[in-house]
Amino acid sequence: MVILGIDPGLAIVGWGVVDYSGSHFKVLGYGSIDTPAGMPTEERLCLIFDGIKELIKQYHPQHLAVEELFFNTNITTGIRVAEARGVIIMCAKKMGVEIFEYTPLQVKQAVVGYGRAEKKQVITMVTMLLGLQKPPKPDDTADALAIAICHAHSGHSRLAQYYNQK
Repeated sequence: MVILGIDPGLAIVGWGVVDYSGSHFKVLGYGSIDTPAGMPTEERLCLIFDGIKELIKQYHPQHLAVEELFFNTNITTGIRVAEARGVIIMCAKKMGVEIFEYTPLQVKQAVVGYGRAEKKQVITMVTMLLGLQKPPKPDDTADALAIAICHAHSGHSRLAQYYNQK
């Protein structure tokens, strides 16, 4: 199963594509979609849409795993990230890719074994689990790969299928 993991953002969208078969991972690609800060939001959203569309065309994922939003104190930033996340989900839906969503707590639990793990721990485990020579950069890319790993580990359990059908 090919999984496209996405860490949504407006400035940086982290992405990672893995093929998960027989409990083994094969990394197909990873990187980020970057949008310039001075560009109008609607143009940045178009860049994100086009970038996700190209990734889907290139890698043909069966599933897109995306992180749910966690709002900190800056509501304006949260709204912009939510807009980007909406564009990502819409693009995947229009391209016929099945969508799964995970909280940051679920991702950390699946990758590190502890839901309150620090970012450095997540990056270390992603690097080890995927057999990468060095930690993926930027951190958003490591997060996207962690989301893909989370989906691979939990996306097909009977419990997950039950909740995803609701």
